[in-house]
Amino acid sequence: MKINILFENDEFIIVDKPSGLLTIRDRYDEHKPYLQRELKKKYEEIFVVHRIDKETSGCICFAKNEQSHKYLSELFQNRKVNKKYLALVKGNPSVDQDTITESITEDKSRKGRMMCNEKGKSAVTNYKVLERFASCSLLEVAIETGRTHQIRVHCKHIGNPLLIDKKYGSDEPFLLSKLKGKKYRHARHEEERPLMSRLTLHAQHISFKDVNGNLISAEASLPKDFKAVLNQLRKLSPKK
Repeated sequence: MKINILFENDEFIIVDKPSGLLTIRDRYDEHKPYLQRELKKKYEEIFVVHRIDKETSGCICFAKNEQSHKYLSELFQNRKVNKKYLALVKGNPSVDQDTITESITEDKSRKGRMMCNEKGKSAVTNYKVLERFASCSLLEVAIETGRTHQIRVHCKHIGNPLLIDKKYGSDEPFLLSKLKGKKYRHARHEEERPLMSRLTLHAQHISFKDVNGNLISAEASLPKDFKAVLNQLRKLSPKK
């Protein structure tokens, strides 16, 4: 498996994780591929510092030694890592930018899900609307905390869940026929292939300062499926 390296030095490595690949080993099935194992094929030691969801694409950072792992872990704990995401959400947020501060906890009634609750852990999500379309919006999201499913839960909380998210919204894939309507034509007896069928979330940017004060920064370009959806929305969907 080819992994795109965005930044590397003796202490850290930042890679562009493809959607569909786990960050660490699955707790129930050790045979499922995961990013840490792929990197260990090339590097002697790889330490996990943070994670992004399996279906989320984009920037993720690993440490190459114990000292760097400890340093990076402290940066994340002290909120000194800048992380930005692109999120395609349903509908149009009521304001162009805002900060969501709802605490997040485990949803004990639904396994594997999180929920907003005042008794949960503090969570801070900043968002800005980049583009508005007829039925969805593209957001730039910066998180100050790293709670499980934070962006997904907070977007749902404000009434704008991710456009595709089977846990917190809809799992319907993005079909070109939905945009084109009667104008859409495809070959007979051929099933339409969705432009995108996974979580509409991409970790675009990560940056932090190393122990010497040097800025470490990386950006991951949008994957083909995400680009294809935005291109069609820009062509066919009226902007708000």
